[in-house]
This record gives sequence, structure tokens and C-alpha cells, in this order.
Amino acid sequence: MATLFTRIIEGEIPGRFVWRDERAVAFLTIAPLAPGHVLVVPIEEVDHWIDLEPDLLAHVMEVARTIGRAQQEVFRPTKVGVMVVGEEVPHAHVHLVPFTGLDQLDFAHADHDPDPAALDDAAARLRDALRAAGAPGVADA
Repeated sequence: MATLFTRIIEGEIPGRFVWRDERAVAFLTIAPLAPGHVLVVPIEEVDHWIDLEPDLLAHVMEVARTIGRAQQEVFRPTKVGVMVVGEEVPHAHVHLVPFTGLDQLDFAHADHDPDPAALDDAAARLRDALRAAGAPGVADA
């Protein structure tokens, strides 16, 4: 059975994509810890990040770095946090969280009812920043 993320990647469930290439995607989470919280997900279904092939792991992290730079520009956080947790969905993924305080990195503070318009706006702003930076994998809206 396909994971939740595979169903999003394949378009069965809608997602607010900011990146898509042949090996990875990135989309806004529906339960953000902060505005602009993005998940970078390999297209290949691998449960645990330590089981990703080295070149795929490197690619996922390079996509994360590219998006993190865009998040830094768009949201002007103190830092962009990177978390690899993997407990909630059995499909490796990297959380990128623009934060101004460490309390924003606590999943207990996730917004489970975010404003859809705010999510759409964050995704559009990130896509625009990625395009302006010449990033090769910017997703279509």
C-alpha cells in the first residue's frame, strides 16, 4: 500500500508543492510548526532515512539546503531548522522549519488548523524565491 506521501506525490491527495524533480519533492506540511514549514521527501518509498542510498540522501539534503535558503530569504527567521524524525509517516522525509525560537521546533505546538490562504501564500512565495535563485526543480503551482 502506498504511503501518505506517495499518494500526495502522485496527486491522489492535494499538496502545496514548492519543488519537484525526478528524485524528490517538497511541499508544505498541513500541520506547520511555523509559517513556511516544508517537507522534503524522496519519491522512492524508503521508511527510514538511514536506509536511503547515499546519492539519494545527498540529493534530498541538497534540495533541503536550496529550499532552506529560500525560506531564509522569504521568512527572515533566526535560522531554518532541519529535523529528520520519521515517526508519523513511514516514508523518509526532512522537515525544514523557519524559526525564531526553539519552542517552534516542538511538534506539540503544530498548527493543526492552518489558514489555507496562508499556506497557499507561503508556497507561492517560496516558489518565487526559488525561481529567482535559478533553482532547477521549482514545482508548478
